[in-house]
Amino acid sequence: MMEGYIKTTHATPAITEIIFFHPKHNSLPGYLLAELKAAIEACGTDDTTQVIILKSGGDRTFCAGASFDELMAINDPATGKKFFQGFAGVINACRKCPKIIIGRVQGKAVGGGVGIAAAVDYCLATKYSAVKLSELNIGIGPFVIGPAVERKIGGAAFSQLALNANVFQSAEWAKAKGLYAEVHESAQALDAATMNLAKYLISTNPEAQRELKKIFWAGTDHWDKLLEERAAMSGQLVLSDYTKEVLKQYKQS
Repeated sequence: MMEGYIKTTHATPAITEIIFFHPKHNSLPGYLLAELKAAIEACGTDDTTQVIILKSGGDRTFCAGASFDELMAINDPATGKKFFQGFAGVINACRKCPKIIIGRVQGKAVGGGVGIAAAVDYCLATKYSAVKLSELNIGIGPFVIGPAVERKIGGAAFSQLALNANVFQSAEWAKAKGLYAEVHESAQALDAATMNLAKYLISTNPEAQRELKKIFWAGTDHWDKLLEERAAMSGQLVLSDYTKEVLKQYKQS
């Protein structure tokens, strides 16, 4: 059964909110990732949209990453590559979108959720928005989201998250490293700050924003190919004996 949703709504005529939700801690199966990618692309070509707010439903976890159920069902490299290209599609959609994307992170971000937070242009969070890259725990790594995360927080902080894969780093840590621009005390304060920023941006020159976005993402034109290669790498590793054994233990627990 298809669970969860992607919704696009207009907070104001020029501010568009894209909301994703899944009952399993806002994890994102392939069909939702494809819909999220399409929603970002559609907003990018919508003449009425000047600023995009990307957020998730619920009040706890921002995004728990990819669907674990789908991960456990992978049995061949082609399926594995397709699975991992889901987040690659979303990251590249954010990168190519000509509109400024504001991220609203109300709770914990894990794996691909950290990748989404890194792929937006300006990210606000609450003090509950700890981050973790847990991929190494199952024998793979944050290969697909790695370029986006490393671009935002630098190589040293990325390696800390990737290697210390069993530990959450605090929202304040993420702010200090540059992943979050702001950390707020509550979801209510987060919402107010997010909307204030969006309203300020729509009062500025859209053409200047587009040119700024090109500058922000300079040097990433090769990411279509790079993230596809990283997806293939992950798709192969997920078939390893190590990972299959770990996934079997998860199924039995």
